[in-house]
Amino acid sequence: MENDLLSRIQSCLIDGDPESTLEATRKAMEAGLEPLRIIDGGLIAGMRVVGEKFSCGEYFLPNLIMSANGMKLAMQALEPELRARHQEARSAGRVVIGTVHGDIHEIGKSLVATMLSAHGFEVYDLGVDVPVERFVSTVRETGANLVGLSALLTTTMGVQKKVIDELGRAGLRAQVKVMVGGAPVSHRWAEEIGADGYADDAVGAVELARRLAG
Repeated sequence: MENDLLSRIQSCLIDGDPESTLEATRKAMEAGLEPLRIIDGGLIAGMRVVGEKFSCGEYFLPNLIMSANGMKLAMQALEPELRARHQEARSAGRVVIGTVHGDIHEIGKSLVATMLSAHGFEVYDLGVDVPVERFVSTVRETGANLVGLSALLTTTMGVQKKVIDELGRAGLRAQVKVMVGGAPVSHRWAEEIGADGYADDAVGAVELARRLAG
């Protein structure tokens, strides 16, 4: 019974059907499954399959977005029950993410934030055109162990380095691993500015975040 319910959640996520994912999650709750079991055995397991299909070219960006939306709806339904039981979904890490100052590109950064959240990360999405000091102050306030810096313009890539340098001046660099991404960004650029890693898409960002969070 439990395995059937969890398999149904996974299937709905993999099919990219948000409403069915929500319905399957509610049925699992009504059947008495532990919320954390639903998250680990149903939702996260399903999103891993979606990520694998995207990585091998079987799925594309719209598939990824629909599955991530299903995950978000399901998590919203589970949150009241988690609070009632004084439980929390196990955090994979705490991430501060945003598009750097001077750059207003939203879609890629938001998809990475959604995918990280779907895989159990606690995400603080600062939006776009984020000042250097805002990244630093949010890391200080939240105790984040990961920072994601997006830059979609060659003219704003340098701001990624400024954030890394400022984290160092603030005494926070040892606390966080810094991920960078964006169309003009590369592994070589990440090494040059002292970032801890680079990813070229949302699935790669999740894999990188998992690795860096240890």
